[in-house]
Amino acid sequence: MLAGAGPLLLTAADLPTTGQTTDPLYARQLELFTQLGTDTAIVAPLRARRQVLGALTVGRGTGRAPLTSPDLAMVDDLAHRMALGVDNARLYRQTQRIAERLQRSLLPVLPETGLLQLSARYAPAAATAEVGGDWYDSFPLPTGHTTMIIGDVSGHDLRAAVTMSQLRNMLRGIGCDRQEPPGHILRRLDLAHHTLYPRVTATCLYGLLGEDTTGTWTLQFSSAGHPPPLLITHAGDTRYLTGGHGLLLGLDPDQARPHATEVLPAGSTVLLYTDGLIERRGEGLDTGMTRLRQHAAALARESLDTFCDELLTGLAADHADDVALLAARLPTQSPAGRRQ
Repeated sequence: MLAGAGPLLLTAADLPTTGQTTDPLYARQLELFTQLGTDTAIVAPLRARRQVLGALTVGRGTGRAPLTSPDLAMVDDLAHRMALGVDNARLYRQTQRIAERLQRSLLPVLPETGLLQLSARYAPAAATAEVGGDWYDSFPLPTGHTTMIIGDVSGHDLRAAVTMSQLRNMLRGIGCDRQEPPGHILRRLDLAHHTLYPRVTATCLYGLLGEDTTGTWTLQFSSAGHPPPLLITHAGDTRYLTGGHGLLLGLDPDQARPHATEVLPAGSTVLLYTDGLIERRGEGLDTGMTRLRQHAAALARESLDTFCDELLTGLAADHADDVALLAARLPTQSPAGRRQ
């Protein structure tokens, strides 16, 4: 019946008794008739796109007018509408999984960096099935520096994801070839971006993390309209690194871009993130940034993977936008200055 042309009208007299059948479907129908006190029922298949997704059973009990053939059309229409709803939900979930797999496939594998620890996370928007433009990246340079990069291309569609991937690849090439201060690198990226994607804007933060001969770690960085990095010390003190801030990519490629340098305490953590981690509908950005500082401070001494996981759990459980984050943790030092 489920693979047939339409609904089926059943009465108790149409079904064999329990001892007369070994068919589990008939046995279940007999059980339902008994439990519900049903004299007549209509069983209609839930079909969509040439697939049977299940069955709808409508019964009428003793003391009421029995279901008859004229009721078949009504139940069939109801089953059709239910099947469309079930199928749409399945398609939505399937599309959501494909979009997430596509987004993740465009993100890089983090490099091995010795005593410097790196960890990153990406979480798709909880309320949509679309790919987005959030991205992160990190790779070593011939100078010995490790790049820390994060960005967000405007839009939530396939074009944004493709643009994101191409921007990332361009930035990799420019960074490896030029090895210039971060502001110069972002200006070169902006020139290329403006030429290839003249109507698309994006944020980006490009940083160089390195250690000098005295064992001092520094972060040189430039921001194209991106939220500032968050520095978390081993003791749990936090502050945003607000220097080196400039315009979004795609607005004015001729404008010079500033960069800043920050000395980083031993054992501290540097966090880059996209705005989905801090923005909430109906509240100011300062509230979200304060919330991030409080969560990060409480996690300062957790492992870096736990630090990233707990930030997503605590801040991005119901996010309406994609979230990407990249964290680096510096090695600690003993009192004698020996790295551990």
